[in-house]
Amino acid sequence: MELTINTFKRALQGGKPQIGLWVGLADAYAAELLATTGFDCLVIDGEHAPNDPRSVLSQLQAMAPYPVHPIVRPVSGSVELIKQYLDIGAQTLIIPMVETAEQAARMVAATRYPTRGIRGVGSALARSSRWNQIDDYLHRSDAEMCVFVQVESVNGLANLEQIAAVEGVDGVFFGPADLAASMGLLGKPSDPAVRGAIVEGIAAVRHAGKAAGTLTSDRSIAREFLNHGAQFVAVGVDTTLLVKAAKDLAAEFTDASRASAGDGAY
Repeated sequence: MELTINTFKRALQGGKPQIGLWVGLADAYAAELLATTGFDCLVIDGEHAPNDPRSVLSQLQAMAPYPVHPIVRPVSGSVELIKQYLDIGAQTLIIPMVETAEQAARMVAATRYPTRGIRGVGSALARSSRWNQIDDYLHRSDAEMCVFVQVESVNGLANLEQIAAVEGVDGVFFGPADLAASMGLLGKPSDPAVRGAIVEGIAAVRHAGKAAGTLTSDRSIAREFLNHGAQFVAVGVDTTLLVKAAKDLAAEFTDASRASAGDGAY
């Protein structure tokens, strides 16, 4: 069997921006549906959505037949949890709440086998190695790992240059919601001060030769970040899209129904 090539990492290395969608419904059927819609990547969220390794596994399996790259965001930068996500087949991770270069280096080490890192060796049990059926998986898999560390605090921004310089960090992902909160702007991720901090952060990350990414459901802001050099932008969230579409549809017909009922009363 052949080793799965990380198409997302290759695209970033080639300078091709990657457009993604955040996936929080925590359901394989929904994940498969979204895998058919034309995004470059889908981010399976394990930080705020009700996901665990079992539910992430089913979503990875559901996405596998389609030309979309799955990304996993674990609930925290846990070496043990990262090991599980890599073994079930994740190749690209977004690690939340990274504030120092030391944290970033440890996250990179968690994705590499010894002596290059500290990833536990259990490939006979791992979907990632196709249960030891991929030739030389232990020596070749490191090259396909892609690590984004998530900077989403004032402290993280203060250490951004050092974080971006860590060997093995492929990119820095800016989390607008938590960054806004850290800046005293809770609930205001689109505030000009937050956007300005992210734009400056993108420039610093690109200067370090790494990819910069972020998330926004505002299309004009997404284009702004892309124009400033972001190479990975998630432009929506599945739960938000579903709620908005459902509310709009309900409002269209319930409002019309009430209007008709009102007309009939006269």
